[in-house]
Parts: sequence; C-alpha cells; structure tokens
Amino acid sequence: MALDTHGLNSLGFAKPPAETRVVVAMSGGVDSSVVAALLADEGYDVVGVTLQLYDHGAALAKKGACCAGIDIHDARRVAEGRGFPHYVLDYENIFRDAVIDEFADSYLAGATPVPCIRCNERVKFKDLLETARDLDADCMATGHYIQRKIGPHGAELHGAADAARDQSYFLFSTTPEQLDYLRFPLGHLPSKEATRTLAAQYSLSVADKPDSQDICFVPDGNYASVIEKLRPGAAEPGEIMHADGRVLGTHDGVIHYTIGQRRGLGIGGLSEPLYVVRLDVDSKRVVVGPKDMLATRTVPVREINWLGDTPLTSRPEWHVSVKVRSTRPPREAILRPISNTTAEVELLSAEEGVSPGQACVFYETGGSRVFGGGWIWRGY
Repeated sequence: MALDTHGLNSLGFAKPPAETRVVVAMSGGVDSSVVAALLADEGYDVVGVTLQLYDHGAALAKKGACCAGIDIHDARRVAEGRGFPHYVLDYENIFRDAVIDEFADSYLAGATPVPCIRCNERVKFKDLLETARDLDADCMATGHYIQRKIGPHGAELHGAADAARDQSYFLFSTTPEQLDYLRFPLGHLPSKEATRTLAAQYSLSVADKPDSQDICFVPDGNYASVIEKLRPGAAEPGEIMHADGRVLGTHDGVIHYTIGQRRGLGIGGLSEPLYVVRLDVDSKRVVVGPKDMLATRTVPVREINWLGDTPLTSRPEWHVSVKVRSTRPPREAILRPISNTTAEVELLSAEEGVSPGQACVFYETGGSRVFGGGWIWRGY
C-alpha cells in the first residue's frame, strides 16, 4: 500500500505497512475482526490479542455478552483465516480487581456504575496497551466507533461519523498519552452496515454475528443476581417510602432499583405514577416521588480526564455540551472547574434521572470533539 503525500501510511507512520506492527484488541465480534482483517489486508504486521476477562467455562453457552468463551474461538478463527498470530491473555484477576469489585461496591452504595468505561480505562487501555508496547507494536487498534484526528496541538478524540454507533461516552477517560498510541479504524464509517459489508468482503465467519448487548460478566442483564453472588447477603429488605414521608411498601433489597425506575416497584394502586428518586443505602430505603423530582440542572463531577488544548482550570467556565447517559443526546451546559479533576456542571435545560456512578462526558458545542469527562458522584 502506498504512503500518502506526507510519506505516512494509513496509521500515521512514516514507513511501509509491512514494517509497522499493530496489536489489534480482538473481542471476537464483527467490529474488531474487521479491523484486524482490514489492517492485515493493507499489509500491516498484525498481532491479534483477546483478553480472557472472567470465567469462560460458566459463560460459554451464553450469547449477547462481548467476552464469552465462544468469542475467543471466533477471534482465533479470524486470525487463522487471515494469517496473523493471535494470543489469548488471562486477565481474570486484573479484571476482577479493577472492574468487577468496584461495580459491586458501587451498586451497593446506591450508584449506577458503568463498568465498560472502567474496563477501557483500567484494563484495555492500560494493561493491554502496555502488553502491546512489550510486543514492540507501533500502535494498538480497536473496533470502537470513535475517531482520532490530528489537530494543531496533537491527537484529538472525536465522536464517530455515525452518531447512532458513537462510543465516545465509554472512552472519555482515554488520556492524551494513550490517544497518541491508539487507532480506531472504524470511526469514520457511515454505518454498522458498512462494517458488516467489509466483513463479508473479507469472508469473515463473524460477518452476521449479532452485536453484544449486555455487560460481559452480566450476560442476562440481571445485575442484582450478580451482585448477590459477589456480595452474599447484600440484598437486605427495607421500606419503599414516598418523598413526602409516607411508607408505601417494602422491598427485597436496594440493589434491585435504579434512579429513574418506574416499572416493577411493587406499589400499585396509586393515583400518580411514581419513580425512584433516591436510594438511601444506609437506611435501606427506596425513595419514590413524581417525575418532576428527577429533574436536575446541577451535576457535580469528579475524577475528570481533560482533553482540551489548555488546562481545565485556565478558564472560570467552559461552554460545552454534555452527556449524562450513554443513550441520551448531548445537552448544552456550562462547565465550572473547581480543581484539575473536579467541577460543577450546570445544564441549561433540566435532565431527568441523573445518577451517581454514571459518567458526564464533555463535547465541543456544535462539533464532534470530545473534551473528556468525569464521574457523577452525588445526586441533588
């Protein structure tokens, strides 16, 4: 494959693809498989790596989870078919310590955690990235739908071209140093269909494989059952209380509820629809109230990873757009720094169901650039 007019290959290095080693993080799904096949086809020195993150013997027959045992087999088949080496690394202990334990503890504290972000931050873009360096790779590529662009101050993080597939919410904690090393070859594609078309062109066995829908270690989506296994006795009964002080019923454990939940409260027969507005872990109370109690305009954020060109604290406030849930569109907001890692976000229009444990991700208003983000740590 020819170099561009600046003498750079498609991954941005001033040497031929054959002399450029790239480690591809392969989950066994269609996205990372296409990345590996695409780069191998372009002549790069590809090394595929799949992480074993939890007990695959227990998960082998379960579908819909991104790292189940069958996925390791699928990744290996793709590598064999395209003729590049593939390794499976046992990261079970790292994953449990860095992701699963915090997930359980956060849930028990009444938060709504996002373990996929922690996995990218603490496992894939930390330990796996270091493994890629140990393998003398020039870079590491993943199948995430996000774009890396070179700006006047270096590498920038941007949302995917296809807003419906954009995964920038889950990658806000990517540091500038990691961004220098990472590549995201699918971020510019117009749709997931374009990815599947490439998979078919490369005759990949996973071309029609369904997308993963659940957290990998919660294949059936039942968070509470996982928490009970990890923390026996965690589901202690308590009261369901209206915000006005009325006791409306009882529950089997705070872990069965999330902020904003309406269905399955077990308090039927009331004239008004009620939502979970607060989880009082210490008193084992689930507090419910009318929908308007879910609305908030003030969001405290900590553990901020900032990707702007100037320091976060270089201005008293930043006009940005933010996402407080992965499934919601960005909302205009004012970001007011308190320190290099903490801030208060004022939403210009109220958002419902803002929950501790979720991420608040900052975007360029009217643009695609990701300025980083942080963790929502307290509800108002």
